[in-house]
Amino acid sequence: MIGNQFPLAEKPLLIRNAKPVGFAGVTSSAIDILVGRDGKIIETGTAIAVPHDAEIVDAGGSYLSAGWTDIHTHIWYGGTDISLRPEQCGARHGVTTMVDAGSAGEANFHGLRELMIEPALENVYAFLNIGSIGLVACNRVTELQDMRSIDIDRIAATVEANRDVIVGLKVRASAVISGGWDLVPVKLAKKLGRVLKLPIMVHVGEPPPLYDDILSLLTEGDIVTHCFNGKVGGSILEDEDLYALVEDAAARGVVLDVGHGGASFSFEVAKAALAKNMLPQTISTDLHNRSMDGAVWDMGTTMSKLLSLGMGFEDVIRAATIAPRKAIRRDHTDLLAKGKPAEFTIFDLERSDIEVKDSKGIASTLHEIFEPRHAILGARAIKAHRYQPAPGAQLANCPHCGWAL
Repeated sequence: MIGNQFPLAEKPLLIRNAKPVGFAGVTSSAIDILVGRDGKIIETGTAIAVPHDAEIVDAGGSYLSAGWTDIHTHIWYGGTDISLRPEQCGARHGVTTMVDAGSAGEANFHGLRELMIEPALENVYAFLNIGSIGLVACNRVTELQDMRSIDIDRIAATVEANRDVIVGLKVRASAVISGGWDLVPVKLAKKLGRVLKLPIMVHVGEPPPLYDDILSLLTEGDIVTHCFNGKVGGSILEDEDLYALVEDAAARGVVLDVGHGGASFSFEVAKAALAKNMLPQTISTDLHNRSMDGAVWDMGTTMSKLLSLGMGFEDVIRAATIAPRKAIRRDHTDLLAKGKPAEFTIFDLERSDIEVKDSKGIASTLHEIFEPRHAILGARAIKAHRYQPAPGAQLANCPHCGWAL
């Protein structure tokens, strides 16, 4: 689905006794929300009369936020060797909007759109990879070998034909992808972003290029994903000069995105950054078939990790809802207003003693965890739950990075 184009429902939906959180200016302890058959909000209040034909979801005092929005996923299933299906990352785990982060390039974007995005229950958007083939054989066949890998004219044409879906350009800036090509792909992506008036999302990984040099090219609205990676030469914890550059970038409006993934999130780095009040603007999973049963699991678990490391509850909610919607230039204000599409996540914050790991294999115990109950998409309420792999299902290692999980 694109842009909350809900099919007409058989019945209106009444959400009762939900505690709103993360909405600017909303202070009520509990509200009801009536959603019409067209998926738009009819009324919010504390004692809405029940229409005779309404479906009722009693939240029982659980939290209600704007829909969880994951801006780094890989869901071009069958089109790449790492991708999942949208439903594996989406509503049944509390996520109502997701963004594929560069799985497709201009040569195969039509398949991602027609086979994955349009049929999806959830809202799905995409960052277009500047490499023509995208992540067809991720890290086995690079999408950025040399200039033969990039077709500027076709990138522009693909963007213009898909403005409703493409929210930015993706470039992977890492030696394991581009070898000695260094900053050239990032510079090309940034130039195209300026021409096409789109932000770029940059994967920061093993240098070269240097994280330091990448930051100098980025401007307001651009996104650094894997901001808290723990890779040697690319970790903000080990380099005070780099840390200062990241602070400067965030101050000028560059978005710091978690992008957990199988290789790109360190508890130690994130904890140190949070202790210095360097918060990620957006929390995302980088879910793919090498991370879902490894370190990541799902959006709720990823949010819980940031909470456990010292990020405030309200900050976590904003970074999983309003901020990512703003980053992809979608409506992010007054989301409880009459006439707005109903896109929410109902969840609890539960006590737990669950052991999790970061991308380097470091273990930690979560004592509080975000547990989704329902994803609300228009007048449809989808029951949701957190994903956790079955015992023994975790990968022994991440096959594209060698880090133990």
